[in-house]
Amino acid sequence: MKNTILILIFLLGMGTTTAQTSCKEIMDFVTSQSYGSNYYSYSSDAIRQVTFYEVTDEDYNHYYFAVVQFIGSYKKYIYQVGSNTELNYSMYYLNSAGKAFWKYIEPYNDSLGCAPDFD
Repeated sequence: MKNTILILIFLLGMGTTTAQTSCKEIMDFVTSQSYGSNYYSYSSDAIRQVTFYEVTDEDYNHYYFAVVQFIGSYKKYIYQVGSNTELNYSMYYLNSAGKAFWKYIEPYNDSLGCAPDFD
């Protein structure tokens, strides 16, 4: 179990996934490691909810994730984000969750390969 966690953290740190590490496995691992901070967007036309997670490995390296659920879908997508992403998003999401998403979360679209491609 310890080796599995170390391998998963290593893959997350590389910012890529392999056939052996699916997006669902990454999401399950991240959500099982800590409590998330939820940001609900009741008036948004684009974003239903964003939950931020921080995962710390045995060497005290910190990894940050955002799990995003869009309006009209019950599917959730995971992004590996920077350490200040939650703070930035939380300051602007009430004005426009969609704009805050595009500015602070979407730039990490390719970090794990688990997010939709909007291009």
